[in-house]
Amino acid sequence: MTRTIFAAAIAATLAASAAAAADLPRYYSAPPPPLAVYSWVGPYIGFNVGGQWGETTNNPTEPSGAVGGLQAGYNFQFGQFVIGAETDIQLSGAEDTFAPWKFSNPWFGTLRGRAGYALNNILFYGTGGLAYGGLKGEIFGVTESHTLVGWTAGAGMEVGFTPNWSAKVEYLYMALGEKGYSITGVNNGLDSNLLRFGVNYRF
Repeated sequence: MTRTIFAAAIAATLAASAAAAADLPRYYSAPPPPLAVYSWVGPYIGFNVGGQWGETTNNPTEPSGAVGGLQAGYNFQFGQFVIGAETDIQLSGAEDTFAPWKFSNPWFGTLRGRAGYALNNILFYGTGGLAYGGLKGEIFGVTESHTLVGWTAGAGMEVGFTPNWSAKVEYLYMALGEKGYSITGVNNGLDSNLLRFGVNYRF
């Protein structure tokens, strides 16, 4: 009799446990880990290539051509806001000939501030600052070159595809100030549009 009661108790316990287990989910799924926040902070260097087109002030020439160069900068980040500074130096094939005159912009550089808004690894930014460069004029084999100083402003988008590497596309308007040219008898300068693509490595 005692054995019968004991067996019945065990059977009842097992049945209750099975019923309770049936009400439980078959597996437990842990919540996904939070996404890592991309960091734009620190120094970086890189290179760029693109195109340049514009016009020589007080002259009918419109220099255009390919450009390429190096850039370096530093970023600070406050939440989603990114600020920093960047400098670059470029070689340019922009040139044009009209009647007896030929003008070219063999090189230029900029020193700019940058400010933007980051959506994790995507950064939208505006930029502006100092621009400088060479403007070479030529007529009947006589050449005259000056270094001009002006300003530049523009905007861009940069995408980080690893913690250290990023790629960007950028538009700049550059206005180099005027200087007097003996070969033209007037002041000449250069206004240019730049569209360039670049790659940066952050340390």
